[in-house]
Amino acid sequence: MKLEDFAARLRTGDLWIFGYGSLMWSPCFPYREKRLARVHGYHRALCILSTRYRGTLRKPGLVMGLCRGGSCWGMAFRVDAKDVGRGLARLWQREMPRRVYEPRLVPAKVRGAGRVRALAFIADPAHPAYIRELDLHGRARLVAQRIGQRGPCVDYIRNTLAHVHELGVRDPHLEDVLEAALSLQGGARAACAAAPLGGARAASRSSV
Repeated sequence: MKLEDFAARLRTGDLWIFGYGSLMWSPCFPYREKRLARVHGYHRALCILSTRYRGTLRKPGLVMGLCRGGSCWGMAFRVDAKDVGRGLARLWQREMPRRVYEPRLVPAKVRGAGRVRALAFIADPAHPAYIRELDLHGRARLVAQRIGQRGPCVDYIRNTLAHVHELGVRDPHLEDVLEAALSLQGGARAACAAAPLGGARAASRSSV
């Protein structure tokens, strides 16, 4: 959906935005307040190939999307009416260049504010970057060694988990993926340290 089409559907006034991944700890828009929130009907999942922020075209990483089913704890941000246009422009620039998300207003229960309708970015299962069937170790491999414009993919998972834990909740799936990815990283470092010098040179030549 184009920004102008989404904006045309909004009522005037403040806007709530629901963050469930990096928006929780790195929002790109001005806001008046943030509060713990829960969205029902969707869950957080590592389901989108990242070829820019946390990976490259040759070596994509994985980032999160909201998928149907279950519920998701996150952070809700209230944006003043006067800042909504600027905030949406920044969000579209950050989240929508590949159109892998579907921006929607979803019901959210916000602590201290009751039930609101908040903007959330829902993963589009029809998009080529959407990963439907991938086991734990497959996801861990995509996370372990991938680096994009905003740094290592493993740091993205670690930061998200740290903020989920700050909310007083857990995400066992993300925890399992992070543990498996860190284990793969440790194994790779150990293999490199044990390799003879000639092997290291050969590997260096082959990777150019």
